[in-house]
Amino acid sequence: VQLVESGGGTVQAGGSLTLSCAASGFIFSDSAMSWYRQAPGKQRALVASISRGGSANYQDSVKGRFTISRDNGKTTVYLRMNSLKPEDTALYYCNVVLDTWYWGQGTQVTVSS
Repeated sequence: VQLVESGGGTVQAGGSLTLSCAASGFIFSDSAMSWYRQAPGKQRALVASISRGGSANYQDSVKGRFTISRDNGKTTVYLRMNSLKPEDTALYYCNVVLDTWYWGQGTQVTVSS
């Protein structure tokens, strides 16, 4: 199993970014996928998840601003982040739970005020 995140960067508050997670080594279309984030000094927390059927769930703090989506043909999951706030600054991880929990290496998102 391999999860490779990309798309992080530094943006000003109010800006947007789209994260991508390219997945391989498992049946992507059969698997729920998630995005987590970890800010300095804080625990890793769930941001959004999407079922294999495309149903999405979000952490309350990102509802209405973030959108998770998936492309089964490209075996990629996305996180579109709009109206970014400084408190969104974190290392963002892609996750899939199969026989165990798998993580990507993370992509850094920094939002300046």
